[in-house]
Amino acid sequence: MGPARFLISALVSLLFLFSWGALRQSLSSDTDPAKLNADVVRTMKAYKASLEKLLKIYEQDFKKKVGEVQEHRRLYEKGYVSRSELDESQQELASAEAKLKETEEKIVETKIAIAEASALEEFLRIPPLAAGQYMERGALIRYNGKANWSLADAGEIRRFFAEKFGRMLPVSAWGQTPFHQRMKFDHRDAMDVALHPDSSEGRALLAYLRQTGIPFTAFRDGVPGSATGAHIHIGRPSLRAAR
Repeated sequence: MGPARFLISALVSLLFLFSWGALRQSLSSDTDPAKLNADVVRTMKAYKASLEKLLKIYEQDFKKKVGEVQEHRRLYEKGYVSRSELDESQQELASAEAKLKETEEKIVETKIAIAEASALEEFLRIPPLAAGQYMERGALIRYNGKANWSLADAGEIRRFFAEKFGRMLPVSAWGQTPFHQRMKFDHRDAMDVALHPDSSEGRALLAYLRQTGIPFTAFRDGVPGSATGAHIHIGRPSLRAAR
């Protein structure tokens, strides 16, 4: 095992042991909700920073594999390497790309988790909304729609978005994912959409949800100084039982 591969393996192991071990300890703590939430946010920010370091390593490895495939293809065309050697380099490239994509998805997941956890304290201060009531407070937007919506009805939202913007709705989480399970979020009948609520697409989606009575919670800036944690949660709130 080369030094770079050993470093990646070690970093992945440390990420798993530190981040989820610390997170489980925080979530099972009997401390008050404010401290519990601060511990979770701190742990998730450390996890995100580690993922970003890992992402840089995977990006370098991916670029290296791209170059190797190009070189193997050139040599294959000249008859200097076999087809199996070219295929092997292409498989290594596909593996490197999969690791890169998976890490990028985990970073998005973590940013969204930070956004929701950071908004928990603000969420707790908001009195229950009446049916059909809409509210904006700082980074948090809530609408308690009257529709009895479930994931089974998500097709209509996807269709609206595709017809209006000519692309698929950027769903970042569907139902109760393993990540939500670890975070102790009840996300069984909800989906997250990776759109900033103040973007043109985000505003159009929120307007459609209100028009059709579908409940949602939108998060503007979960990470201070950055909009990367912003998203739209469609369905009833799924914040942790710590509330």
